[in-house]
Amino acid sequence: MTADLDSLKQWIGRSESAIDYVTVPAVDRLSATLDRDDAFPKIGDPLPVGWHSILFPRVVRHSQIGADGHPARGDFLPPVPLPRRMFAGKRSTFIAPLLVGDEVKRVSTIHNVTVKDGRSGRMVFVTVKTDISSPRGLAISEEQDIVYRGEPDKNAPPPPAQPAPGKAVWQHQVTPDPVMLFRYSALTFNGHRIHYDHPYVTGTEGYPNLVMNGGLTTLLAYELARTHATTPIRFMSSRNVRALFVGRTITICGEPSADNKTAKLWAQDDTGALALSAEAEFA
Repeated sequence: MTADLDSLKQWIGRSESAIDYVTVPAVDRLSATLDRDDAFPKIGDPLPVGWHSILFPRVVRHSQIGADGHPARGDFLPPVPLPRRMFAGKRSTFIAPLLVGDEVKRVSTIHNVTVKDGRSGRMVFVTVKTDISSPRGLAISEEQDIVYRGEPDKNAPPPPAQPAPGKAVWQHQVTPDPVMLFRYSALTFNGHRIHYDHPYVTGTEGYPNLVMNGGLTTLLAYELARTHATTPIRFMSSRNVRALFVGRTITICGEPSADNKTAKLWAQDDTGALALSAEAEFA
């Protein structure tokens, strides 16, 4: 196993590119998924910050799907020999807006592969650096972390809850249901079975219920900041630290700095445990 993990570093530097389009229907569908009362989008409207998460889904033939619903490993992402794969966090710099109607290009590169030993055992973090460009030039530069983990010890106690990083000034509550998760997974072409397959997520992966999409939790933090900030978001980093589940209320919180140039953002589950932490910088 150790030799296999060490060999994964050979994937560092591998790149791929893709083309996608910011379409009116996709923007309208994400607005509905977020329960927003937006005007119907028009060509030339700016894409709200953070909504680029619905672009560039990973698309492979159905025969190339793994047992967990993700694309089988070893195409662009390295073939990590650990069974669980989840979104861990990202750091995004917003240089210029994308517009509805844009043809956009993505160039992604495996930036790093790191092996760590944590409380739950061995983990592998794969960092992917992505640049997204519109016809007007570079728009978004982003690093995303994907974590691979072994099967957890079912007899081990749950990890201790982490405290909130600040005192909430902004706050919004959401109780995800299976339809919300399904709609977001459909928009992002995400086949990961933990988000919609109840027998699989409880029986095979051992979670108590369907798992909230980490990207959707991150997007809700963007929405909180975008709603309350007086200037646009220019940079945001986020880290997912605890799973969230269907039917349990999530509280998205924010604490802006005194000069309103930055804000701490976080998500807590229904017990008050920290599930996501983030920091935003504003123009």
